[in-house]
Amino acid sequence: MQPPITSLSTPGSSVAYVAGTFDTKGSELAFLADCLKRTGVRVVTVDLSTTGRASGADIQAGEVAAHHPGGTAAVFTGDRGSAVAAMTEAFRRFVATRRDLAGLISAGGSGGTALVAPAMRDLPVGVPKVMVSTMASGDVRPYVGPSDICMMYSVTDVSGLNRISEQVLSNAAHALAGMVAHHRAPSAAAKPAVGLTMFGVTTPCVQGVTAALADRFDCLVFHATGTGGQSMEKLADSHLLAGVIDISTTEVCDHLFGGVLACTDDRFGAMIRTRIPTVVSCGALDMVNFGAPETVPAHYQGRTFYPHNPQVTLMRTTAEENARMGVWIGERLNRMEGPVRLLIPEGGVSMLDAPGMPFHDPDADRALFTALERTVVQTDTRRLIRLPHHINDPAFIEAVVAHFLEIA
Repeated sequence: MQPPITSLSTPGSSVAYVAGTFDTKGSELAFLADCLKRTGVRVVTVDLSTTGRASGADIQAGEVAAHHPGGTAAVFTGDRGSAVAAMTEAFRRFVATRRDLAGLISAGGSGGTALVAPAMRDLPVGVPKVMVSTMASGDVRPYVGPSDICMMYSVTDVSGLNRISEQVLSNAAHALAGMVAHHRAPSAAAKPAVGLTMFGVTTPCVQGVTAALADRFDCLVFHATGTGGQSMEKLADSHLLAGVIDISTTEVCDHLFGGVLACTDDRFGAMIRTRIPTVVSCGALDMVNFGAPETVPAHYQGRTFYPHNPQVTLMRTTAEENARMGVWIGERLNRMEGPVRLLIPEGGVSMLDAPGMPFHDPDADRALFTALERTVVQTDTRRLIRLPHHINDPAFIEAVVAHFLEIA
């Protein structure tokens, strides 16, 4: 995985980068650059073409390609598929070296969008990034991910200038210029920020924790929907969080067992990389999320289900699945070198996992807790604490707050 970019230019440098394939989108990219220059913003144009031919850009494609681990030969292969993939990686690495970048804009179709978007995602949250794309009116998650990329639909194809494309590109350029010129720096008096994950069935716990910490921290709550966890970790990678309280780790269920709100294999990666203080718990590890009942995979027939609403069906995790999750999570906690506390709520991990509730299954919970305890290697900075409380109990909330304040 490409290391995240953690620092770039100071806002006052105001250098906007215009990047794209100048061999096929040269007129559109030049138009963007001219619009930006007329606002007084400094501009650097970057060619990402894979033909190897010279262009009118300030930075030629060969200079970008040289940032690939395999050098320019890995990019200019003559095969479009491998060349574009290699240039995508080269551009990510190129962007990571730019210390004057205050904003990034591009325009393209599906190929150009896929070429530039990974580098945009690597940029810290808050750095202006605008992508004018033919793909912007569809599913943009593969391009935007957990980042704050502004996707603008091109309306017409990005294929020459016309009365429509000029208006759309002008709007995009002026939007980026405004973001760069009026960059909002964090207030020196701002409270440190802490990221928290929440699901509907862990809401009382997270609300209690945020209420207790609100006077000292800016509490940023993320809905654990797959993208929510990624967004929180993106802020951690961007060094915008002073700590993480990862109460609701339910995205792991969906990742391992085919649910619709899945994290990725990089879940917990930001906390590993940044070593920020982290409190972790087992919130909603009792459920896998699917859509309407008819969308549940056939091989899960006979399992315990709960209709959260007509569009969301929850499936109770088994003891075997919980044991697998315990190992998966524990192995990642072992890679955290910063201060980390794993708090285990022995009384239940969600609203549905309590006596008399449909997901109450002490044996399944026990399998999770045992796997975590056997996997997590405790050290001076990494501790596992078992508590005889339900995750939404006031006593558990107090423990979360106390342990976070201890390590923050």
